[in-house]
Amino acid sequence: MPDLVEPSLPRGTLSDRPQPIFTLTELTIRPWRPTDADALAAAYEDAEIQRWHVRSLSTTEATRWIGAAARHWATDVGGQWAVVDTADTLLGRVGIRGVDLSDGCAELGYWTVAAARGRGVATLAVDRVAAWLLDLGFHRLEIEHAVSNVSSCRVAHRARFSLEGTRRSAALHADGWHDMHVHTRFAALGPGPAHDSPR
Repeated sequence: MPDLVEPSLPRGTLSDRPQPIFTLTELTIRPWRPTDADALAAAYEDAEIQRWHVRSLSTTEATRWIGAAARHWATDVGGQWAVVDTADTLLGRVGIRGVDLSDGCAELGYWTVAAARGRGVATLAVDRVAAWLLDLGFHRLEIEHAVSNVSSCRVAHRARFSLEGTRRSAALHADGWHDMHVHTRFAALGPGPAHDSPR
């Protein structure tokens, strides 16, 4: 049956362009590389990342994950970036999943390694990627996290996502079912703390 509403974004919105690299003052947000597999696997040894992202990764699994991330970009279903410092040391990750081009929606996720926490790394990365997506034409961006993950809630607020509501008993973690906060960001809000141009 025919659609009565044109898609918000056309097919190829992601895949027709190279995945961008964002260079900030002390950070670079870039696509993952096969050579990042050891650092990615090491990041998932961290108890906090395992707690909130509910997984661990071997180096072999990390290599597969990096390959899958590239395929997701090439098929318009997601994108993943490594957040690194000026020495190319891994500080964190920001990514999009659940991309719906018809409705112009995507969900952002993120984490930082223990040594990078408390430095605003996640906020800068999330704000920059979100601003780029909105400039690209996305209508609605979401962040979802466990209500008890207070640090993630702070990142969402500082990255200019508004708390929209709570999904009750919506995600199963190792310690049981968690209520989940849903944060949203809609319109480009102008230059923020990390609003530089991609290269």
